[in-house]
Amino acid sequence: MGAIEVPVLIVGGGGCGLSASNFLSDHGVAHLLVERHTDTSRIPKAHYLNQRTMGIYRQHGLDGPMTEQGASLEEFGQVRWLTSLAGDGPLDARVVHEMDAFGGGALRETYAAAGPVLPVKLPQVRLEPILRRSAERRNPGRVLFGHEMTSFSDEGDHVVAEVRETATGEITTVKARYVIAADGGRGIGAALGVRMQGRPGLLDVKTAYFSADLSPWWHEGTLITHFLNPYHPDLSGNLIEMGPTWGKHCEEWVLHFHPGDAASFDEEEVAPKIREVLGLPDLELTLLHVTNWNVEALLAERYRVGRVILAGDAAHRQPPTVGLGLNSGIQDAHNLAWKLAAVLSGRADDSLLDTYEAERRPVCRLNVDWAVSASLHHQAIMNAIGLGQRIPLERREQMFTAYFEDSPMGELARTRAREMFVTHRGGCQAHDLEIGFAYEDGAVVPDGSGPPTRAPMRDEHHPTTRPGHVLPHAWLERDGQRLSTHDLTGSATGFALLTGPAGSAWCEAAAQVAEKFSVPIVTARIGDGGQYTDADGRWAAVRQTTDEGAVLVRPDNHVAWRSADAVDNPVDVLTHAVAHVLEHQTAASLVPQEA
Repeated sequence: MGAIEVPVLIVGGGGCGLSASNFLSDHGVAHLLVERHTDTSRIPKAHYLNQRTMGIYRQHGLDGPMTEQGASLEEFGQVRWLTSLAGDGPLDARVVHEMDAFGGGALRETYAAAGPVLPVKLPQVRLEPILRRSAERRNPGRVLFGHEMTSFSDEGDHVVAEVRETATGEITTVKARYVIAADGGRGIGAALGVRMQGRPGLLDVKTAYFSADLSPWWHEGTLITHFLNPYHPDLSGNLIEMGPTWGKHCEEWVLHFHPGDAASFDEEEVAPKIREVLGLPDLELTLLHVTNWNVEALLAERYRVGRVILAGDAAHRQPPTVGLGLNSGIQDAHNLAWKLAAVLSGRADDSLLDTYEAERRPVCRLNVDWAVSASLHHQAIMNAIGLGQRIPLERREQMFTAYFEDSPMGELARTRAREMFVTHRGGCQAHDLEIGFAYEDGAVVPDGSGPPTRAPMRDEHHPTTRPGHVLPHAWLERDGQRLSTHDLTGSATGFALLTGPAGSAWCEAAAQVAEKFSVPIVTARIGDGGQYTDADGRWAAVRQTTDEGAVLVRPDNHVAWRSADAVDNPVDVLTHAVAHVLEHQTAASLVPQEA
């Protein structure tokens, strides 16, 4: 029996766990990752990396291979509804509706202005190998696949876990100060007595992962294609490209059969069903994998128990609509990594880790609820326009025929449908939900301001420097180099202080505060006469401070604190702010606050 002692043990080597490993390595935190499977995912799973997630990966130098291997917005920025992909009948291969989605088409300009990087489509079957290779390179010998944690106990000041190598049965004892449970909810949370609250069994879904040449019929630039069969509701479903080539020559695909139909046919019937849904009875295909899975809407009642912290699917599980599941898990890891680094280095009190739940749980609650609402709303649209699964079989063909009819009533049906489909923007154009979320309570210093205006559909994003929000992106220039405001925080445990051109007093105060807390604080005076040029004037438009004001940004690029203008005692004010963030209330009570 061997023994290992590490500051952090990560249990689970999926998208969340591998991301956590990469982030911790960048923060200089030694750790061990164990994953019971011998390799990364064999099935595509989640496939949309939203703009906030890609910004996080960019911060850690991981975005390059993802952008290179993934589909760009031009290749996936639309959602479509068809009767089938092909066929010779009057109702075959008809377009019910199509709309721009997730930053594509007319949405692109807005997305491009909001961040230094755009969303990418990359399924987990291709994402996880990138993350694994990087994690192994950054933390050699400590990313162990084929290793399963069989037991653990919290001893108060550390956790003792037993890890078994699945191939040999050899047991290793691991002593860690903290454990990140990124095990997908496979047992750690339950062992701690953490209840998953919500709806555990919304729908049963059968998913087919297959390879085929669909190039003669495929419409390029589509993230997801929904099929609404005019004759049989059980032949509905949705089709998604899975690469590795994107567009007409995509080799691999996923077809989700309509929820509720999963138990209606056996696995040997899957290939014929695929052909029926697509309207391609002679299609040559190779079935790669079939999964039956349950759609859930669950949120952990607690994210931390002692020295064990839940992340990813261990903390929240939701329908795939809106694409927030994997993205939420990656953002969990990002929020947690810098805080663990601060605590383990002695720069912050252990209570900083309590802010992880205070910040992430409300965000994930909304994400879960939003995904459920979007799923139900999508089905409600189909039923309302007369093309949903609940349309009686004897009326189904009649309803579809009327919808496509070249007549005043057909035009009326399509016009009504278009107006209803517009409301689906809450499911596929919810830009503000992806990047506009804020931490209202936690490692932030509220300044008394109210939240920005938020469109009910979350399809309009209003950037703000209000504490708790993601720092607005703006392009800066210095010495001929172009960079984003998001590039000012390093991958290590460093903060950034952004001021106007007249913010020298804040910058001098930052140097003293950085020395006091042994925390790097990069300073940036932006504007005419400052260190950085406001390349296109965007920073001046979104900073919400005067030339003498300042904005303090955390290592995860969330705003920690801001002062709209100059103050008489910048050292004391900034000391209080950093103390409050790093040690929450503990250290904040030990320093003088502004009178």
